Amino acid sequence: MKRIAFVFIPILFAGFMLPEDNCGPKRDVRIGSGIGDQVDGPYVLYKDNKILVSYILDSSGVKSVKQDTFDIQAAKTGISLSVLTDEPGKTFDVTLKTALENEPAEFSNINKRFIISDIEGNFGAFRKLLLAGQVIDSNFNWIFGNGHLVLTGDFVDRGSQQTEVLWLIYSLEEKAKAAGGYVHYVLGNHEIMNLNGDLRYLNGKYQQVSQLLAQSWPALYGSNTETGRWLRTKNVMEKIDDILFCHAGVSAAVNERSIGVPRVNKSVRPYYGDSSGNFKNNEVELLYSDRGPFWYRGYYYGTKAYQSQIDSSLAIYNVKKIATGHTVIADTISILYEGKVINTDVHHVKGHSEGLLIENGNYYRVTPVGEKFQVLAP
Repeated sequence: MKRIAFVFIPILFAGFMLPEDNCGPKRDVRIGSGIGDQVDGPYVLYKDNKILVSYILDSSGVKSVKQDTFDIQAAKTGISLSVLTDEPGKTFDVTLKTALENEPAEFSNINKRFIISDIEGNFGAFRKLLLAGQVIDSNFNWIFGNGHLVLTGDFVDRGSQQTEVLWLIYSLEEKAKAAGGYVHYVLGNHEIMNLNGDLRYLNGKYQQVSQLLAQSWPALYGSNTETGRWLRTKNVMEKIDDILFCHAGVSAAVNERSIGVPRVNKSVRPYYGDSSGNFKNNEVELLYSDRGPFWYRGYYYGTKAYQSQIDSSLAIYNVKKIATGHTVIADTISILYEGKVINTDVHHVKGHSEGLLIENGNYYRVTPVGEKFQVLAP
């Protein structure tokens, strides 16, 4: 059963002046009109055996919330959601998953991979790279066959379409599996920050969304939300054939403990949404520190890693290369440490957007217009 309601927040918020974005004009925000065009959402919350799906609408600058309510049983048949894109008037549909499970972290015999990192809420850059890499078509259908799309963290914060970016990843997972492919979403520090309430880099737009929905931002990513539950199934480190993927890198301190891929993920997962910092042991504390796999910058800045540290990591994880994002060091994807470290973080927002295609042992930089430049050969 489905019913549609418009949410009325107490009069405390009516007429409250909030910024439209980080630097735009201020507008009158009113709650509950339920009239207007969709400008954000959906946000999916589970409460009292109901599924609450909320959208933010805009009518001539006045914001309101539209909420659809479904019986929990409806999830078994799939609930369809409408999501905006960066192209005016164009949307895509997402069907809620009937079940969520923790992701496996080790994969083998994968011939074709396309790697992107640090999109940071920039839906347009993400869409263009997926098109250029022939991962999707213009209607967001998966066309990558049995290829694997690898996303190495920081797809949220800073940008104004992080909700849409997350739903696109979510939707592509099922489409990829149906074609024999896969989507790997390895979390970065900014995903963890959103989950645990560190909102230093959150786009100002979402402060307004939080007010409109009468929920704190961490609550909108909580364990009783679809996005929150889904993100909690993701890993911070994965091994795909002979490449180790993590957002930031592997420090010497992590090397010393020889913490394997499964143990890294098992150790950190219970604390994704924990803002207390009260970790159960020194190993978890290390993994969440600036020497951990989603914060470390030693490959590129500060006291830089020696080649021997990289080689030690490769031996521990039984791989030939490590691929990271997290730290911009050039306008293009970079190959360092004798070809053993690949940095895929680039200035997407400044137009220096690239993805990394690995196919038949060849490595190519791919630009948003589909140009391919080989950077490594078998």
